[in-house]
Amino acid sequence: MITSILRTKYFAAALLFFLPSVASAQDVLNSANTAWILTSTALVLFMTLPGLALFYGGLVRTRNVLSVLMQCFSIAVVVSILWLVVGYSIAFGPSESAYWGGLSKMMFNGVVVDSLSGDIPETVFASFQMTFAIITPALIVGAFAERIKFSAMLLFSALWTLIVYFPVANWVWGGGWLGQMGLIDFAGGTVVHVTAGIGALVFALVIGQREGFLTAPIMPHNLTMSFTGAGMLWVGWFGFNAGSALAADGSAGMAMFVTHISAATGALTWMAIEWIKFGKPSGLGAITGMVAGLATITPASGSVGPAGALLVGLSGGVVCYFATTYLKQKIKIDDSLDVFPVHGVGGIIGTFLAGILVSGDLGIFSGNGFAQGMTMGSQVMVQIIGILSVAAYTGVLTFIILKVVGAVTSGIRVTQEEEQMGLDITDHDERGYSL
Repeated sequence: MITSILRTKYFAAALLFFLPSVASAQDVLNSANTAWILTSTALVLFMTLPGLALFYGGLVRTRNVLSVLMQCFSIAVVVSILWLVVGYSIAFGPSESAYWGGLSKMMFNGVVVDSLSGDIPETVFASFQMTFAIITPALIVGAFAERIKFSAMLLFSALWTLIVYFPVANWVWGGGWLGQMGLIDFAGGTVVHVTAGIGALVFALVIGQREGFLTAPIMPHNLTMSFTGAGMLWVGWFGFNAGSALAADGSAGMAMFVTHISAATGALTWMAIEWIKFGKPSGLGAITGMVAGLATITPASGSVGPAGALLVGLSGGVVCYFATTYLKQKIKIDDSLDVFPVHGVGGIIGTFLAGILVSGDLGIFSGNGFAQGMTMGSQVMVQIIGILSVAAYTGVLTFIILKVVGAVTSGIRVTQEEEQMGLDITDHDERGYSL
């Protein structure tokens, strides 16, 4: 009897000894996860600088190539400082409400070398999320390329990121109301692509068409440059989507694989449509379809399986192709580099399809399964609410910001003479090429 009691006491003591380490295991830094998110951070920044810059730079005319590169670079600079001062706090600070992250972490107040976010350093998590904040306004560059004042671009990008991107990131990823509803947006279908796409559409409507739009050929000056940038985007997107798992695990592996499948399917689909319609597939079509596939899979990359990714890429390729054609040729909106029909439409489709293809009852097309208490109907409804609310908020605020910026800078658009000369000279007194 006494022996039994002693054994029980020793067992209990041993259990108490180990319990604290068990309870705090999740608070211990995981080196593997940290290494992966460090790598993903570099990959996502690589998407903007140089990926997106080169992709966009090759699509404009020679006299504007440097201006586009400068716009992407400058946005990265300004948004990085904004992220330090208030961005991280608004997006991921201890939420004061379901719509606002608060200002308690302004200037990274309280974030020290040992601070953790889950099992990775908080600085690593913040750096990773900063790269998302950088690329989102940079995507909008494609809507106003070749005709915007540099001062207006810079002020707009700063205000838009502050007023649109930071709050929406909080709504979806920072504990806000859309995240609480159960919105599926693994890597930025609404936060990145819907906001950038809707922002681009409003901007294109406000700034107006380029000189010669639909009356004279406006051709890319260097598709080799655009192909190079597109390849960088494809590779960098692995950090974008797989990095959003915030761990080096099976979820990251699946996200990487479905991202690749969707990109390949989107490119092939766009090529096939052009081949059927025009007799030849174009290089520009191939890389545009690839980006459409990537944008479409982004929100669903943590939810769908490989076969589902094939459907996502196919949908993105088809719908984005016809959206691009309709926007330019039918309603004559000069979204110069197709930001809305590729990123905006792709983000909308992907966010919607995520609510369906996440189901675990679709056979080979099954995803990870619904969250507890969710059905396909309820999940799709949440996805629609997320799309509509983010689109409406972005559209209204973008219009207001443009009016404020226009008043401050005496108009957002360069003069007709400056547009004809090219922004490389008029904005920067430099040339992209000296031949």
